[in-house]
Amino acid sequence: MDFILRQEHENDYLETEEVVRKAFLNETFSDKTEHKLVSRIRKSDAFIPALSIVAEKNQEIVGHVLLSKITIVNDENIVNSLALAPVSVEPMYQKKGIGHMLISCALKKAVDIGYQSVIVLGHKDYYPKFGFKPAHLWNIRAPFEVPNDVFMALELTERALKNVQGVVVYSKAFFEEDLS
Repeated sequence: MDFILRQEHENDYLETEEVVRKAFLNETFSDKTEHKLVSRIRKSDAFIPALSIVAEKNQEIVGHVLLSKITIVNDENIVNSLALAPVSVEPMYQKKGIGHMLISCALKKAVDIGYQSVIVLGHKDYYPKFGFKPAHLWNIRAPFEVPNDVFMALELTERALKNVQGVVVYSKAFFEEDLS
């Protein structure tokens, strides 16, 4: 299958959100509002357009990944990082490697523009394929209760998290509720 990976554009937003919505419809651990999260992140100061990437097949969007700005805070020490959330693939295209391609592309772009680490809350058997490890190994904690094995961190550059510890601070977009 031939897929094109490219940066998402503003005129893609509605189509992308529909792909995200469909991708999470049958997910057990989903509140079914990930598409609204994507919209809120785009409107926030955490949004990095270069790190919002879509997969296209026959000029239709079939997948999307988003990396957005977060910080890791320990007292006065603040370290910039990224959150990987969400990654979405149209149900009929799942299990074909598109998610893997999207994540790999986004991580490479993150390195290219100077980011050094990424945090993800995700499946404990999927994200280690990209090098993610439990964040608690660096004493990095989520701002909410979550099992250690699903809250992970990735060093994009060698030893990027060596002297980093603290609590992840997500954009307020992650916690706002949509009134619609």
